[in-house]
Amino acid sequence: MGKQLFMLPEINREKTKAAVETALENYRFYLLAVPEDHLPKVTASYSLVPPVFSNQFHSSTEQAVIDRVDQELLQKKHIEWVLRGVNRLNKMEREIIYKRYLEDEEVFDYELYNELGLSERRYYRVKARIFYKLAFILKIEEYKSEHPS
Repeated sequence: MGKQLFMLPEINREKTKAAVETALENYRFYLLAVPEDHLPKVTASYSLVPPVFSNQFHSSTEQAVIDRVDQELLQKKHIEWVLRGVNRLNKMEREIIYKRYLEDEEVFDYELYNELGLSERRYYRVKARIFYKLAFILKIEEYKSEHPS
C-alpha cells in the first residue's frame, strides 16, 4: 500500500495579509468609541488586558437605538476577539503588533524595526510570520481556490 499524503491547501498570501490588516485596523477604529476607562491595559510584556464592558441597560424604544446597541456589541466582540488572538503570540510578536497597529499613535515599520534593533529584512520576515500566526489564531486565513475562475 502506498503512503497517503495529507495535502494542506495553499494559503493566499495577499488575501490573508489583507484580512489580518483589516481586523487590526477595525480594532483601532472601534477603540475610538470605547470610553477611556474601559480601554484595554497593556502590561510590560505586551499582554493586553481586555476592557471590562458592563451590561448597561439601554432603552430600546426606537430601532435606531437598537441598531446602535447591536453595533456597539459587535465592536466590543471584535475588540475582545483581536485581543485574545494577539495575546496568544509570543512577547516580541505582541510588542510588534501592539506598537505597529494597536497603539493610539501610528508608528511606521521603519521606525519600529529601528527601535527594536532589527534589520529591515528580518523585521519583515518576522512580521509576515506574525500575520500568518494571527490569521490562523483568528481563523481568518484565506486559501487559494482549487479551481481558479
